[in-house]
Amino acid sequence: MAQGVKRAITQLGREDGFNKDSFVRILVPKQLRKLSDKARQLGAGKKVDQFELSINRAAEKAIPAAADISADAVRQMTVQDAINIVSGDEDAGTQFFRRVTEDKLRAKFMPIVADATAKTGVTKCYKEMAGKNSGLTKSLGGGESIDLDRYVTDEAMDGLYHYVAEQEKDIRKNPLKQSSNLLRKVFGT
Repeated sequence: MAQGVKRAITQLGREDGFNKDSFVRILVPKQLRKLSDKARQLGAGKKVDQFELSINRAAEKAIPAAADISADAVRQMTVQDAINIVSGDEDAGTQFFRRVTEDKLRAKFMPIVADATAKTGVTKCYKEMAGKNSGLTKSLGGGESIDLDRYVTDEAMDGLYHYVAEQEKDIRKNPLKQSSNLLRKVFGT
């Protein structure tokens, strides 16, 4: 599991780790899609693209903070946890990882995301507009204003868990990806 988490962190925690990955790229929140579509129609597509780039960059900055938390999760794993993972679904390790890290990751990611989005012009403008004019967003067809930092944090975590699950599947199915004798014994066929 630690190997899969490390690979996921390395893959996502770099420039364009989220932004250029079609599986985890963070798009404009659903509540704002009508508004972003209208902005694109009115020639402001570049601003929408900058907004999406800024939220993906925020996620990319937050991901490396998962390393210590994931190492703690592995150290806290009991023998029964390991048995449940080995005998469980193909993503049982990921489910365990999510269950024991989700709250800690959110607490660690949120300030990093908030700092990154606060420094970005388009994102900063959205946060200011949503804070002062929550009714304006709704009247423009954007739905309720959202907590952007929470949205980006949750999307970053979902992206991390997605790739941890992918790595886990690979480790279970492909003996060449099992880097240690213990992994080969546990997951090998």
